[in-house]
Amino acid sequence: MTTLFTGYRLGDLTLPNRVVMAPMTRVRAAAGGLATPSMAAYYAQRATAGLIVSEGVQPSVIGQSNPGTPGLHTDEQVAAWRPATEAVHANGGRIFAQLMHGGRVSHPDTTGMQPVGPSAVPAVGDVFTPTGPQAAPMPRALATAEVPEHARSYAQAARRAIDAGFDGVELHGANGYLISQFLSSNANLRNDHYAGSIANRIRFAVEAATATVEAVGAARTGIRLSPGATFWGVEESDVPELYTALLAELARLEVAYVHLEATTDEEVLLTLRRAWPGALVINPVVPMGPKQTGRDDADHWLALGADLISFGRAFIANPDLVERLRGGLPIAPVDESTYYQGGDDGYLTYPAHQYAA
Repeated sequence: MTTLFTGYRLGDLTLPNRVVMAPMTRVRAAAGGLATPSMAAYYAQRATAGLIVSEGVQPSVIGQSNPGTPGLHTDEQVAAWRPATEAVHANGGRIFAQLMHGGRVSHPDTTGMQPVGPSAVPAVGDVFTPTGPQAAPMPRALATAEVPEHARSYAQAARRAIDAGFDGVELHGANGYLISQFLSSNANLRNDHYAGSIANRIRFAVEAATATVEAVGAARTGIRLSPGATFWGVEESDVPELYTALLAELARLEVAYVHLEATTDEEVLLTLRRAWPGALVINPVVPMGPKQTGRDDADHWLALGADLISFGRAFIANPDLVERLRGGLPIAPVDESTYYQGGDDGYLTYPAHQYAA
């Protein structure tokens, strides 16, 4: 019987369990998008996960969404990440870098540049800036000739990620960021071959994945998707058909895994499970929703055919989450006020379970 603690072969990696640490923005990077010693300690503390997926890492200057996030587009950033990947490996872990291009979910105060997107349609809501939340600005619509360079930016960052010691990369195709914007039927109002039909709307995602596979190999490439989600005001028409078509292209590329968020009905997710022949990671609850993933959610999805289960917020306050899940130990609550405040408090200060003497 498959459980959370059954090993799994993912690409070229042998995972000791099926627990994945989901990517979570924590805004602890230093100036210049550099990873820090605290970030190395944070990930090393959680190295018992079968796989860690890092916080979103911008593949370019214009791809940065939030202030305080790390990058993988300069030599200095590569060097700064090496102690973190080495610390994870020294503690027996495995780590992929999540490559996240914010697209229209950004601000000139953060990057010094006007955000770009598929169309001149602003995100809905406030975006984070160095001086606090501000209304999402109007993005500049990418010219047709510019689009491929943004697809290639994922591949360029992927090469740097491998150079920095990561075991692979996950393309952030979810949550209203650039790939998600191209998939959208209301953020993507273009009149060229990147919009309109399903084949056109998935084109950017496929180009980004293709370039990344060519750069670092399929076994080192995963992608995260949020079918039907409405983050930052994105809408998607024909969700089952859209994602079935995308999964067919990803299957052709033989990417290492697809990471689905439970942002649509279970029936749709099961349809996508049947459509996807490869490794499937499920994040069983809506990110940042009222509920956190628990053992029951994990067991439910393993029984339905998921291969791996990702846990987000539970990993923040429980660096030893795998042991707690295995032993049925209490899951410590997280202090939400420390998510994005910077510093080590609420980052490195959560203890492992204290057993009675």
